[in-house]
Amino acid sequence: MMAAPASPSPAAFHLGRAHRIVHANPAFVAAYGPACLGQPAREAMLDLPAGAFELMDLVYREGRHLAARIRTERGERRLVVVARRDPETGETYGVATHLVPVGSMAQGR
Repeated sequence: MMAAPASPSPAAFHLGRAHRIVHANPAFVAAYGPACLGQPAREAMLDLPAGAFELMDLVYREGRHLAARIRTERGERRLVVVARRDPETGETYGVATHLVPVGSMAQGR
């Protein structure tokens, strides 16, 4: 059985090619502020390296889920990016992101 993390990690839903943040969990809002909602990810998530946005772009373009380790001001994270698709057309309309602290992944093993 996996241990639950002490607190949720930042997670959000981003709409469209600009990755406009339209939904976020409380941990995401705490990390990026309430003004992040409605902003493109590149303008709100300033602590992420360029590679994080390239990963979001790739997932949006190809429609497949991907993850990568990235370095942020808050430490090393595993960025998980999941394509969100229209169930009828299969078209990707956005991505969901989850920033998991790397140390918290080892707790569940």
